Amino acid sequence: MQHTVPLRGHPARLVAAGTFGVLLAVTSGSAAQTQPPATGEAPVRVVVVGDSLSTGHGTSPQEAWPALMRNDPVGAGLEVVNAAEDGSGYVSPGDFDGTFGTQVEELVNAKTGIVVFFGSENDLGYASDEIGDAALAAMDRAETLAPEAKIIVVGPPSYSPDPDPGLLEISSQLKAATARAGGEFVDPIAEGWISGDFDDLIGPDGDHPTVAGQHYLLEHIGAYLEQAAPAAAAAVQGRPEPQ
Repeated sequence: MQHTVPLRGHPARLVAAGTFGVLLAVTSGSAAQTQPPATGEAPVRVVVVGDSLSTGHGTSPQEAWPALMRNDPVGAGLEVVNAAEDGSGYVSPGDFDGTFGTQVEELVNAKTGIVVFFGSENDLGYASDEIGDAALAAMDRAETLAPEAKIIVVGPPSYSPDPDPGLLEISSQLKAATARAGGEFVDPIAEGWISGDFDDLIGPDGDHPTVAGQHYLLEHIGAYLEQAAPAAAAAVQGRPEPQ
């Protein structure tokens, strides 16, 4: 399919230890914060499924929001696996021909406590029902591979207060698919992410976050992870959910 919009995707996908993705043992900056939980519990495994907004394209992999969690208090007690691939979406193939569905297949497993889907603008130009079907299939597969995992779906952001109708349709499809899958949907367009501070948060290419933009994503997505982590830890470990 020929697209009439630019796709997010250029550099190589993050690769480490023979897998597609970067495993980040999430710790924090101070000695107190880098200590394991007092109960000795294992960290919650979080798999990030996404596009170049999550790979650090435009900055560096070390400055992508999943990597920044290593030195942020929100990452305490989390182990983040970044499966994101430049250019990918639920339907759109990335630089290595992967989609959000293949990212799930590669890195989500029974030990996963949270799966975060983020994006994607890259699906602009594809049929709405195709996006919705692919999204639901990816979410359902994540639930099959990680039955106890919390599913958090973050739609694509708009950098303008007047969003592209195509982005609004993608967001609508993802919201519906998330409801069917029993996950939590986060709508950056409705919440006004980035659009009020475009010059500081988006780089010279007009598409990818600056370092400040990556910290912004960390703050906003991290808030949902922090909220979900206690219940996710309890579910994976077979304990009653915290009240």
